[in-house]
Amino acid sequence: MMNTERFTDSEWEEIASALSGEKEGRPELMNRFMAEDNNEVEKKWKGLRTMNEDKYINVDDAWNKVSLKIDTAGAAEVTKPARFIFMRSTFMRVAAVALILLGISAAALYFVSSDSLSRKIVVATGNSQVNYKVSLPDGSSIFLNRNSELTYHSNFGRHGRNVALAGEAFFDIAHDPSKPFTIDAGKASVKVVGTSFNVITNNPDSAVEVFVRTGKVMLSDNTGNKSLLLEPGYVGTMDSKVSEKKINSNPNYMSWQTRSLVYDGQTLDIVFRDLKRVYNMEIIADDHSILNETLHSTIDNTSQDTIIRLICQSFTLGYSKDGDIYHLVRK
Repeated sequence: MMNTERFTDSEWEEIASALSGEKEGRPELMNRFMAEDNNEVEKKWKGLRTMNEDKYINVDDAWNKVSLKIDTAGAAEVTKPARFIFMRSTFMRVAAVALILLGISAAALYFVSSDSLSRKIVVATGNSQVNYKVSLPDGSSIFLNRNSELTYHSNFGRHGRNVALAGEAFFDIAHDPSKPFTIDAGKASVKVVGTSFNVITNNPDSAVEVFVRTGKVMLSDNTGNKSLLLEPGYVGTMDSKVSEKKINSNPNYMSWQTRSLVYDGQTLDIVFRDLKRVYNMEIIADDHSILNETLHSTIDNTSQDTIIRLICQSFTLGYSKDGDIYHLVRK
């Protein structure tokens, strides 16, 4: 364990891949590793494949699980696509070394057969990542909006279908009456059998909001004392203080997925809220009367600069930009 720093994460991955027969390691790297190997690692690794059939351990499966964790460790950089975060990079290097050097047989059995120690998988999107698709083992698909986080376990579907969401996502759930799909949304929970719907957990007023496109959704508070059955076209809002549902009247509710906004007389305060949600634009009217102006236009998957120029030309406004914030003034 004291020798973990002699190799980088990628080198440990390459060494283990070579030992498992997945690919051939670089000669200079393997020679350096074998020269420092006092534990007969290669012999022990190969010995796993000759074990008695009734005690056979799937080494490839074990390595695949460890490899996935190594590949995804340290992926918290916002410049990468959505990332799968298991543990810190240093710990993953130690885990890989422990598997290879200190307990190959026991570690392989641990990863293959232990359901009780199922790993938690976190998929998170950054500030510029929109509509990122996550495919679950049961055939369900989840599309994450920016700055959102989905959590589930690696044995998802084996004993139940449970996930947790922070942020916003659209769910397209595979039908399975025997295993309802449950979402922990923080201040409320969502339960379905098979349907498609949108969930928001980070509204400014803090209430969880659900819009149903198809099927039926049960939205409940965390105590289980309040619940709403939502049908297609309805929006439900729930937390410890609020419990209400209504027909969706916002034609742009799902525009964060399409990036297309259509306005036919909506006031600019509504437009600016939509632009924040869909295009991550922060627009402030220094003159509050600007918010009462009404827009008749379509915004279809265009740049922020084009959008702000369109608004200024439509209402004879000027703008300045302070960091990521647009300030509007009357000319």
